[in-house]
Amino acid sequence: MAKFSGLSKEEGHKKRGKTGVLLVNLGTPDEATPSSVRRYLAEFLADPRVVEIPKLVWMLILHGIILRVRPAKSAALYQQVWTEDGSPLMDITKRQTKKLAEHFEGSENISVKFCMRYGQPSVASTLKEMHQEGVDKLVVLPLYPQYAAPTTASAFDAIAKELMSWRYLPALHFINTYHDNPDFIDALAASITKDFELNGQPQKLVLSYHGMPERNLHLGDPYYCFCKITTKLLVEKLGLTEEQYITTFQSRFGKAKWLMPYTDATMESLPNDGITDIAVVCPAFSADCLETLEEIAGENRLIFEEAGGKQFRYIAALNDNDDHIQMMANIVKPHL
Repeated sequence: MAKFSGLSKEEGHKKRGKTGVLLVNLGTPDEATPSSVRRYLAEFLADPRVVEIPKLVWMLILHGIILRVRPAKSAALYQQVWTEDGSPLMDITKRQTKKLAEHFEGSENISVKFCMRYGQPSVASTLKEMHQEGVDKLVVLPLYPQYAAPTTASAFDAIAKELMSWRYLPALHFINTYHDNPDFIDALAASITKDFELNGQPQKLVLSYHGMPERNLHLGDPYYCFCKITTKLLVEKLGLTEEQYITTFQSRFGKAKWLMPYTDATMESLPNDGITDIAVVCPAFSADCLETLEEIAGENRLIFEEAGGKQFRYIAALNDNDDHIQMMANIVKPHL
């Protein structure tokens, strides 16, 4: 009988037959320090899926300018959201993984782990660990609700790169989007409804999605369309009229035109239109992180208030809410 020999002779003797569930999120620096942020940004911004500029030109810009200036500024922002448990994104992702694993307690044949596309734990190291456990069937759930090449496709790239070195490949199911999943929409709607019940319904609900260059849309990336579908399904579930919500896009950088309307520009303009009471939710984020806690709940709150806004509240990401974890379980169960 042939031996399994994916990574080593010793591993080849191990019994196969285990199913792995792998959650993938974007990543975070290990510490809120310039040196740690520099390492993280060097990996993140070197990904050709993230920055589509000719490599030689971009490497000169990245290492000659950006990595000399941006790490200190970004570290200062990370320090504002860092907790006793470290990075919010890391802490929340650990809790999500633990809760999801509890759904499969009692089954020795299912292993639930998480990895980060950039930083630690890496895609490669986590896959190696799962292989050593005997995983020969893998279900991958990138925690990006709306497919986008710079996020979801990049996660696939990293997984494929690691698997290229394996002799015996696992059966693989890669879940590429869940933007219109009914459980996802229900969980979002429940979170927003709970906020409205506690704090009252605002004049306008702002749905702020992570941005991307408009060029990506024209090249065929469906992210913008998927965001609009999430919005449509969500506001229908909530029973909102067109006047009661707006979809915006945040986190842009560089001089290129990004998806519009921009969140920060919207925050500045709303009070001028008589909208002074808003709630903001970020349906593209499965866990709170720098872009939600600092950029939205911090920076954009100030923009809104300085423009004359009176009431601003940020509705937290789904994080490790029970219905969010149940959604994850429901998505992966058919493929186990």
